[in-house]
Amino acid sequence: MKTEENKNRIEPASGAIVMALGIFLYAAIEAFTWVNHTTAKILSVTLIVLTAIIYKSLIKQLLTKSDRSLLLSKPVPSFLVGSWIAGISVLSNVVVKYFPDMIAAVQVVMLLNTMMCLGFMASCVYQFKELMKRPAAHSTHGVVLLSTVATQSVVIFWVKLYPSLPEGLLVGAISLGIFFYLIGLTLMIVRYGRNRWTLMDDWPSTNCIIHGALSITGLAIVSSGMLSGRIMMVFWLVVFILLIGVESLEMVRAATRVQKLGWKKGIFTYHISQWSRNFTFGMFYAFTMTMHDNPYYLNRFYPFHEEFLHVWAWIVCLFLLAEIGLWVGSNRYFLERKSKERVS
Repeated sequence: MKTEENKNRIEPASGAIVMALGIFLYAAIEAFTWVNHTTAKILSVTLIVLTAIIYKSLIKQLLTKSDRSLLLSKPVPSFLVGSWIAGISVLSNVVVKYFPDMIAAVQVVMLLNTMMCLGFMASCVYQFKELMKRPAAHSTHGVVLLSTVATQSVVIFWVKLYPSLPEGLLVGAISLGIFFYLIGLTLMIVRYGRNRWTLMDDWPSTNCIIHGALSITGLAIVSSGMLSGRIMMVFWLVVFILLIGVESLEMVRAATRVQKLGWKKGIFTYHISQWSRNFTFGMFYAFTMTMHDNPYYLNRFYPFHEEFLHVWAWIVCLFLLAEIGLWVGSNRYFLERKSKERVS
């Protein structure tokens, strides 16, 4: 039974909520022409308020020695900090999109976020070293790829604001994100290759970051205009194949869980890690949309992208609505209690 203290705790991965909602407002919402600009701005303000609430709780827990030790002392959970950085980066892009007059304030926030990212990168190097000492001893999963997500999210923001950034700086930053991805993916392959595991019990939702981290890398590359259209066409195809492969495994896992646990416990039970799928789906949309809208990347996939974006926008939206529904259902007790407190 949960204690009152546990009910008031916030999951360290809660930054993923901001990432998922933010990337929808930044990209996929454009597909729904019936959502006017005013409505989008209202949704953005709502996200800003939600972000403030989430990050206030995260910072409060980080200042608590026991919580800080629990998060940072273990190699795999320490990568969750990457969701905090990526969340701020995505939100910053949303704010600049809908409230361009706030750009100065956003730059200050992103400067602090970039400094935090530099510290996180140093932590990633250390934690990757720890994981490589005994790679099969840790239950390494997709959360380690947040090292790539956080790095590329910062790159995307600064490239959008300052397109004339030195090419060497961009190449170095994006390459570091790719380097983190290769190390993380290798550790995951070792983990699943050497240990006995089952799809139902040992394949968490965070493994969707296998394709999500490449989507945000692709968006960073496209935003900086570093590679040719042909190379990016191949890159997009690789990400698309990985998305199909990983999500096919996820469908098999879902079917297995439903068979053994029923619909409620099998797939309709809320877990914080599920937001990572919403983010990766939204990020693949953003990556594809940015390529599609840029004549420089005009390629033979153009007609396919045209149709794909229409369908994928609905998938992103429906999955997001489903996740919000699961979150509301799981937090009904908390929401009802807060409502009663206000009334009294």
